Amino acid sequence: MAISTTTHLNFRGDARAALEFYQSVFGGHLTVVAYGDFGMPKDLPDADKVVFGQVTAENGFSIMAYDVPGQAPAAAVPAATTRANGMTLTGERFFVSVRGETVEEISPLWDGLADGADVIEKFGPSPWAPGFGMLTDRFGVTWILDVTAPYAG
Repeated sequence: MAISTTTHLNFRGDARAALEFYQSVFGGHLTVVAYGDFGMPKDLPDADKVVFGQVTAENGFSIMAYDVPGQAPAAAVPAATTRANGMTLTGERFFVSVRGETVEEISPLWDGLADGADVIEKFGPSPWAPGFGMLTDRFGVTWILDVTAPYAG
């Protein structure tokens, strides 16, 4: 039996736009179901918000998202970020990590996510990987993209 994990993001009214954006970056199949599709009266404020959303791609990428019911949209405000002794420090509780085998595989994903993003660390070579970068996208989600490299220690 295999176990897998999928990141599930919680939004406040912009889950549909975020999922469409992630599909444009990673490709794959988009599924979006609104609260109204599950029987919520269409005239209620949250009826058009996402109760279940997912992007799955053939390359293994998968992400889920929904809109927290009863929440007003929140501005995407990246957490404070500083550099200390060559390390990136942020106030974020989590990052979404995307790893690939080559720079050529990861670079287009970086370019897509960087559209409208706050770049924390520009994608490029690092001491531990042929490619590494960190950004907070236009929806306030912080992503790490890197290229896997064998441990040299």
